[in-house]
Order: sequence, then structure tokens, then C-alpha cells
Amino acid sequence: MKKEYRIKKNEEFQQTFKHGKSFANRQLVIYYIEKKDQEHYRVGLSVGKKIGNAVTRNRIKRYLRQAFQEMDDRIKYPHDIVIIARQQTKKMSYEEIKKSLNHLLYKERLLKK
Repeated sequence: MKKEYRIKKNEEFQQTFKHGKSFANRQLVIYYIEKKDQEHYRVGLSVGKKIGNAVTRNRIKRYLRQAFQEMDDRIKYPHDIVIIARQQTKKMSYEEIKKSLNHLLYKERLLKK
């Protein structure tokens, strides 16, 4: 995933948490806010230490980034999207994580028809 498509700064995460909308399923929580001055969506990933060791957390983030890359052409622009992984994601395969992410984006109407 390209650098300009990532949320890195804490202030940007906090703005999305405070002013954005949220939705959750059993595996993931999504926060999103519309940003009219952007040309593309941006993604921030958060996987807490309670989920597992560094290897597990990095695997989950890698799966989420890959899922976003595969759905790139279907995601509506200009949004900042923050994904928080829950405990159940450590046992999930890539396909399950992608399905869960797709469900969240579909429910919140962040996917193009």
C-alpha cells in the first residue's frame, strides 16, 4: 500500500475517532470520516498488544493491507478509514479477514456499487 494511502499521525487517528462514524462486527471495528480535500481514501490500522505477539499483529496488519489493495477499485473516495482488530482476528485466515472487512465496508456504504 502506498504511503499516501496510509494514516500515520496520531492526530489524524484521533480526529477520525472523535468526529467520525463507527461500526463493528465480531472481528473488526471501523471508524471513518469523509475528507473532501483528498483525492483517495486513506487507511489506518490498529492491532493492540492484547491480540498477540509482534508476529501475530504484523500478520493481521499484512492481511488487512492486502485486502484493501484487492478492493482498491471498489472503495469510495475521499475517506479516512481506521480499522481496529479484535481478539478473534488472531485465529482467522486471510479469506476470513477479507470477508469481515468487506462486510463492514458494505454495511457502511463505503463500497461502490
